[in-house]
Amino acid sequence: MEYRRFNDTYVIRMDRGEEIMSCLTDLCQREDIRLGYVEAIGAVDRAVVGLYDVVNKVYRKQAFHEPMEMTSLLGTVTSKGGQVYLHLHVTLTDENMLAHGGHVNSLTIGGTCEMILRTLPGEVSRRLDDATGLNLFDF
Repeated sequence: MEYRRFNDTYVIRMDRGEEIMSCLTDLCQREDIRLGYVEAIGAVDRAVVGLYDVVNKVYRKQAFHEPMEMTSLLGTVTSKGGQVYLHLHVTLTDENMLAHGGHVNSLTIGGTCEMILRTLPGEVSRRLDDATGLNLFDF
């Protein structure tokens, strides 16, 4: 991963074999980023995405082990328990141009990832909401 900072914005390139969640977490820890917004495009060759089942309070995950275009990755950087907390969603397309998407558990770069991270002043933490089982913004 390489990046450059321009005021409140980071322009980031991740390379083949790097995992997006771990790279972004490392960057946020290194640069002390506590609040931000992420957008990215690129290509992956491994992905694990999920869909949250609110009734049963569990994520249903699906793994993909094939080259896919990452047509959109969006999400937030916040904190939970004093640690970086990433909440990312992705849309991926396969060789038949069929879209797959959901909550990001893991994305491994197959080609490259071009990411923009805009930081915001301040900090927003997360708290567990018992009714949904989700970690929600805690103002």
